[in-house]
Amino acid sequence: MNRWWKSVKYLGAYLVPYGAFIGIYRQGLWVWSVVGIAFVLIPLLELLLPFSKANPTAAQEEEWKHKRFYDLLLYLHVPLIYGVLFYYLYKVSISAFTPVELAGATLSVGVVLGAMGINIAHELGHRNTAFERVLAKLLLLPNNYMHFIIEHNRGHHKNVSTPLDPASSRYNENLFHFWLRSVSRSYISAWHLEKVKLERNGDAFWSWKNEMIRFAVFQLAFAVFILLIFNGTALLFYLLVSLIGILLLETVNYIEHYGLQRRLLPEGIYETVKPTHSWNSSHELGRIFLFELTRHSDHHFKANRKYQVLRHFDESPQLPAGYPGSMLLALLPPLWFYVMNKRVKAIRHDLNYSDLSA
Repeated sequence: MNRWWKSVKYLGAYLVPYGAFIGIYRQGLWVWSVVGIAFVLIPLLELLLPFSKANPTAAQEEEWKHKRFYDLLLYLHVPLIYGVLFYYLYKVSISAFTPVELAGATLSVGVVLGAMGINIAHELGHRNTAFERVLAKLLLLPNNYMHFIIEHNRGHHKNVSTPLDPASSRYNENLFHFWLRSVSRSYISAWHLEKVKLERNGDAFWSWKNEMIRFAVFQLAFAVFILLIFNGTALLFYLLVSLIGILLLETVNYIEHYGLQRRLLPEGIYETVKPTHSWNSSHELGRIFLFELTRHSDHHFKANRKYQVLRHFDESPQLPAGYPGSMLLALLPPLWFYVMNKRVKAIRHDLNYSDLSA
């Protein structure tokens, strides 16, 4: 039973793109189904259901990491996500929605692009095969966030939980300020990282070898394609759903490292990343729907460890709710600070990090 459940439970994540498709097809209140699942049903159930801190044994990890089924679950999201996006844009282009339906469909598709598209791209972007990295970029394309694969892999993982990382939220920094800082500085950082790589390889900055230039061309071409296939209204709403996906990602970034800092050592370098530098969640539903993103400490320990074998660490700080509930909490900065700041202070006290600002 446990082996069967481990294999099929991630099929639950398909409720998000499937729910969006059904909502767009049936319209009415159905268009709000994805928003209801992600930010009402899951947070409520996570308050009632028990945590799951079980880790795979060495033998199970060896078996599970080679099982193609887990990879196929990710790969199949690529056509699904594009299908949902184009179906939505078609309905928008023919003015098929009422204003209330349009709001629900737009939020739902934004959740699909962010929670599924960027999240799965994040997983595949850490893989070693060219095929999987291409899929990652295809999933980032509809969000106009292809630079994420550069900044996240080469920047965030190196500088996480330090002032050098734009995607690590600071103590007492509210979500809305973080959005502006992370989005703008992550983009600038990606250009810088690509420039360094090109110089190291002896390649010209203004050339097709510059991946940031390629990304800009691909994203512009995709927008033009949408304009030509549909119309200007569809293009505007495409840009809106991609923005929603981006802000969803950045909200996840915000809760994952809020207030956690690595100590600067006397040698002028930061201490090694530890399980205490990421907020985690052991809520089972969030783990399933986000393909174990909530076991974030282990991801930072070994970035290319596949999602199905990520581990729980007892010393990792735990969020007060699952990821969806914590994201909602972050939208209310005074309440977020009230709940989270005392947790940050307790962690710093336990680790004797009194030298860090708080």
